[in-house]
Amino acid sequence: MKFSMTENGFTGDLPFGELAVSTNEEHGFRPYQLLVASLAVCSAGVIRKVLEKKRMPAEDIQAEVKEVIRIDEEAGRVSKVHLHFIIKGDIDETKMERVMELTRKNCSMVRSVENSIEVVETYELV
Repeated sequence: MKFSMTENGFTGDLPFGELAVSTNEEHGFRPYQLLVASLAVCSAGVIRKVLEKKRMPAEDIQAEVKEVIRIDEEAGRVSKVHLHFIIKGDIDETKMERVMELTRKNCSMVRSVENSIEVVETYELV
């Protein structure tokens, strides 16, 4: 992966296209947005795999970022992210606590930040 400087940030040529990153939202994704998106999508993907292995495939999963707390005094460091998953399908509610435990254990992005960012994960079944 390689990023090159542009007038307003950086651009990366990635396998699925160009990614513009900038501290100015008008010129690209902000770095913290990419961090939060990585946490949300990684967790949702693991939930999907765990549900499939438990023979309860989801029809749909939506990941909603309910809250992002940043600390201005620490260069805008992300200190907390609340992710809420809306899961559609024939899912056994009694197995969801274990599904969420396995998700936290197997999501590489959440594991990467576990000692520096509080990640709260909630869900609802629809």
